[in-house]
Amino acid sequence: MDNLGGTAVGIVLLVLIVFVIIVLVRAIRIIPQARAGVVERLGKYQRTLNPGLTILIPFVDRLLPLLDLREQVVSFPPQPVITEDNLVVSIDTVVYFQVTDPRAATYEIANYIQAVEQLTTTTLRNVVGGLNLEEALTSRDQINGQLRGVLDEATGRWGIRVSRVELKAIDPPHSIQDSMEKQMRAERDRRAAILTAEGTKQSQILTAEGQRQAAILAAEGDAKAAILRADGEAQAIQKVFDAIHRGNPDQKLLAYQYLQTLPKLAEGSSNKLWIIPSEVGEALKGIGGALGGLPSESRVAALFDAEDSPRPGE
Repeated sequence: MDNLGGTAVGIVLLVLIVFVIIVLVRAIRIIPQARAGVVERLGKYQRTLNPGLTILIPFVDRLLPLLDLREQVVSFPPQPVITEDNLVVSIDTVVYFQVTDPRAATYEIANYIQAVEQLTTTTLRNVVGGLNLEEALTSRDQINGQLRGVLDEATGRWGIRVSRVELKAIDPPHSIQDSMEKQMRAERDRRAAILTAEGTKQSQILTAEGQRQAAILAAEGDAKAAILRADGEAQAIQKVFDAIHRGNPDQKLLAYQYLQTLPKLAEGSSNKLWIIPSEVGEALKGIGGALGGLPSESRVAALFDAEDSPRPGE
């Protein structure tokens, strides 16, 4: 009997220990950061638990699944939307929202994520339905703003705050896409042709400007060179003239210089006629008188005959 009594006591103690452990496990709860828990007492809302350690009454209080208080991102599948010009476009949306009231998010709506998706689809169709395709493609910011306003107002009573709505993509029908691609290709070709023409025009303008500047510089160089040559020739003539006057040449020297110059007058095949100044005759008279022999006029005539006679090989 003593053994049976001891065994019964041991079993009771073991049951009590297990019961105490279960009670402690159910009574002590730790709420992580950025989480919130709703406690029901006997099936009725009792309080909202914040992050940290909390004590519950076992078998009386019940902790519902924890809610995430961080901002959440939900991407919805593409939705077909009819525009004002009766074209069906496929639109992908992304919604950024955050739970601000755990109690309302638990009791005011059964599934707030599904509710946000359905509300986004309905609002998107209402907004885009009043726009044509071109406006829908170019007015994303306006559509995002309208969606956010409507969603934030509707989800406020659910304890949810919609911070941002983004349209990921707006895909028009394939036929419209082909037409748009052709239009864009034609626009790119037009812009390329305009840029090419502008480049050619600028190149021609720069080339003409360069040629004009080169011609101006060449003309200025030729003018300066001519001026310098003229100045040099004037200075040379002036020096020769001064040297002649300083040397006080006589008649014989001048006649000799005339004779040295005469052959140069006949140089070149194009010289058919050349004129001898009248002073040459007087100078030759002086040379003839100085040298003796033939009279000066005869020597001049002989000289001219020798110049007029054909040369060998002509």
